[in-house]
Amino acid sequence: MALISIYLVLGVFAGLVAGLFGVGGGLIIVPALTILFERYGIASGSYVHLAIGTSLATIVVTSISSMRAHHRHGAVQWDVFRQLTPGIVIGALVGAVIADFLPTAILRVVFAFFELVVAIQIGFNLMASPHRHLPRSRVMAGVGTVVGVISSVVGIGGGTMTVPFLVWCNVSIRKAVATSSACGLPISIAGAAGFVFTGWGEPTLPAGSTGYLYWPAFAGIAAASVVFAPLGARLAHTLPVAMLQRVFAVFLALLGLRMLIG
Repeated sequence: MALISIYLVLGVFAGLVAGLFGVGGGLIIVPALTILFERYGIASGSYVHLAIGTSLATIVVTSISSMRAHHRHGAVQWDVFRQLTPGIVIGALVGAVIADFLPTAILRVVFAFFELVVAIQIGFNLMASPHRHLPRSRVMAGVGTVVGVISSVVGIGGGTMTVPFLVWCNVSIRKAVATSSACGLPISIAGAAGFVFTGWGEPTLPAGSTGYLYWPAFAGIAAASVVFAPLGARLAHTLPVAMLQRVFAVFLALLGLRMLIG
């Protein structure tokens, strides 16, 4: 019962973050689940893989909720979404295979460094200035592939890469965040499917798992995040997001350091 309560609280934070910043919440979910799984002896040999696979599955629900909220504001650039999606799906599947080959300790360090880089990016608002227009569809598919691979390996919705890229291509920040929320859906579906497949038959996984997807954690996080993602999206259109980004960056840095030192 205590773990279910923690999963629900985690889902609240993940939903708010998804709506506010256009990320799928994986930057919070992965380290939190890693710590929980390690502490409670869940999937002792592959707890990081299980945390990432479960995170991607929860982002499916969060992305749908956040995407619908942003769509109601007319902010999702659906033409951009369609151009990025083919590469995203391929990249996310490839990323799941890459992650499966990485030992738990290495995967943990990879995530930690990625999270620290994102914390610096968000904290110092290192957003690329608009310098160009959106490239051709072939290049967009290539960008989607890179985003899909990295997102799947670390269990996120891709917003930390998609948003800066779109802003660099002269898309407004609010439309970039909204479109990023939509892009989190194909990333999470393909990535979660890849982790289910690569984790199938793994002997260290606990009961209640399907591959690297732990259903009890998924249920608690998804139930809360689907309620709070629309709230986060509404707040993104009203609150001073720049100030919230600095607080969020400090929080991410602490989580990244926790993952790094174990």
